[in-house]
Amino acid sequence: MVLNVDGIERKREKWNRLAKGWYAISERLATFLPAEVVTDAQAIADYYFERYRKTTHFIPYGAEVGKIATHSALRSLGLEPGRYFLYVSRMEPENHALETRQAFEKVRTDMKLALIGDAPYAADYIRQVRDTSDPRIVMPGAIYGRGYQELGSHCFAYIHATTVGGTHPALIEAMGRGALVLYRDTPENAEVAAGAGIPFGDHDLADKIEQTLTMPEDERDAFRRRAMERVRDRYSWDVVTADYERLFLSLVPPVGSTASSGSGTARGRR
Repeated sequence: MVLNVDGIERKREKWNRLAKGWYAISERLATFLPAEVVTDAQAIADYYFERYRKTTHFIPYGAEVGKIATHSALRSLGLEPGRYFLYVSRMEPENHALETRQAFEKVRTDMKLALIGDAPYAADYIRQVRDTSDPRIVMPGAIYGRGYQELGSHCFAYIHATTVGGTHPALIEAMGRGALVLYRDTPENAEVAAGAGIPFGDHDLADKIEQTLTMPEDERDAFRRRAMERVRDRYSWDVVTADYERLFLSLVPPVGSTASSGSGTARGRR
């Protein structure tokens, strides 16, 4: 059995003390029950090694590179290409949708903010996020498939505000679409977007939004190009698939053999 541990689930605010305790136990069990463990961010690999002395395989998520030409989802939401900021995540406290909305409301711009996402167990929190009279805020709920791809392809900038997790698919997908990325400066997010995006902290998101509005266009375009290049170089689906194939094949005995081959794990091997 190969287990992908994803992020550090016990840190999510949605869980009560009992659930966090169960996840802490599960985290420790993950270090010796599976045959091998996969971590999707080097920061998570470092965490498991430093806390449990457990060596894992680093294999991140992948993403496509390139924009979607169509605009159907934008038209249905009243958005114009290049005239909106985009946020995509589950609507949970540690993903900071409320803080993102509040920061955007401080900025004087006629652009819009599209907050995309939902969570069936977070009705009270989502109610807080929706409690705004700002006509620039668009909150349609979750959007998947081509509509989601269109939104990432044509936003002015993408805001990634999560604090818990490993490599977030929404972040690398936005980068692969060539979005100008603002990301919360956590080790996991910085690992993905460093040099290809603009980091922000707990209290300066509004300032960083204004920075994107005032910086020269060629500087914005440079960030967008670096984002696409970073995904192409580090988060290609071809590379991710090849890494999983190598891992799985290392656990399977050669044809005609009754002995299993060694896995040969290595910390931070890529």
